[in-house]
Amino acid sequence: MPAFNHKLYLVTDQRACLGRDFFQVVEAAVKGGVDVVQIREKELPEKDFLTKTLRLKELLDKHGIPLIVNDVLSVALHGRAAGIHVGNSDLSPVMIRMQWPESILGYSLEHIDQLSTSHAMVADYIALSPVFQTATKTDTITEWGHEGIRQVRSLTKHPLVAIGNIHAGNAAEVIRSGADCLAIITAICSADDPERAASVIRNEIERTI
Repeated sequence: MPAFNHKLYLVTDQRACLGRDFFQVVEAAVKGGVDVVQIREKELPEKDFLTKTLRLKELLDKHGIPLIVNDVLSVALHGRAAGIHVGNSDLSPVMIRMQWPESILGYSLEHIDQLSTSHAMVADYIALSPVFQTATKTDTITEWGHEGIRQVRSLTKHPLVAIGNIHAGNAAEVIRSGADCLAIITAICSADDPERAASVIRNEIERTI
């Protein structure tokens, strides 16, 4: 399985860009220190999702940044992405691993018992979502908090990606709790200066690890 050693993970959200150009916001975030990007487009038809993915892939290739697609395997494959991220209501990680063994495969953990399943075992990283409640994603089961991160960290060697209302003010503590990587939506995409916002969070990560 591919090594996952990224530190600052941008999850895209067109609405969080607040009317600004999506691709300019993503590129600014990359310049600020984002080192992996997930494109998440729940509302787009698959054809439009693929078109947007291909354009984003071209942009990120210029910066050497891997692109991960949320949920849709066909878009990930045809979009030549580096990998895919799935949850428990999406495609089976075991099936994806069989079909696409060289991909980066991320898996969202909803509760602690899922950590011992084959789905978690075949993943390259485990995402804990949300660490803190957020308006961006409301269909979640567990609010992990710092204690949840510490508990999962004690039970697995998988890289842990923390997502959910994480920002510059709490980034360091989330890393100290055991997260290896921070996934950000609003604190970067909605910032007045996405490049600076990413840079500040990246600096918090680097000074903590």
